[in-house]
Amino acid sequence: IEIIKRSDKAKGFEVLPRRWVVERTFAWLGRCRRLAKDVERSIASAEAWIMIAHIRLITRRLARYGYR
Repeated sequence: IEIIKRSDKAKGFEVLPRRWVVERTFAWLGRCRRLAKDVERSIASAEAWIMIAHIRLITRRLARYGYR
């Protein structure tokens, strides 16, 4: 993980590079009800549910665009 800091010379709003990608991914995962709350007892279980959420997202996108 790389921490990206805002430059000292910047004034006003400045888009931080690649940060929006992470925030967008967290928003997609937040749409999965089970991942909206931290109820998993083990890290392995939490990782499995994150993988399931990503698989669900990818299969829906593939189905939407008609890939076979």
